[in-house]
Amino acid sequence: QVQLVESGGGSVQPGGSLRLSCAVSGYTQSLNCMGWVRQAPGKEREVVANIYTGGSATYYADSVKGRFTISRDNVKKTVYLQMTSLKPDDTAMYYCAAGLWQYGRRCGYKYWGQGTQVTVSS
Repeated sequence: QVQLVESGGGSVQPGGSLRLSCAVSGYTQSLNCMGWVRQAPGKEREVVANIYTGGSATYYADSVKGRFTISRDNVKKTVYLQMTSLKPDDTAMYYCAAGLWQYGRRCGYKYWGQGTQVTVSS
């Protein structure tokens, strides 16, 4: 079994920054990608970013390109999402997920965390 635990969410003013962390534990040998997915009330779920844990490939949604950066520390088994220039539209519950890398830089998620709330408001 695999467990994912997110941290780092909170409230920030527009233009501010936050860094989310996702600590992974359990049997992860069969997994090779991780990602961040967000869901805001009344909106569709959106894949924010993915990262291939066996290399350097990444994916970003157009809405966050140039502002968010996904990274990983394989030794610490942790994935990060550095978010800068935050906007009110970034307000959502952010979920960490892990799975198998797919064509088109997608990650076929198999395991999910509980989520961490990010609120961007003045």
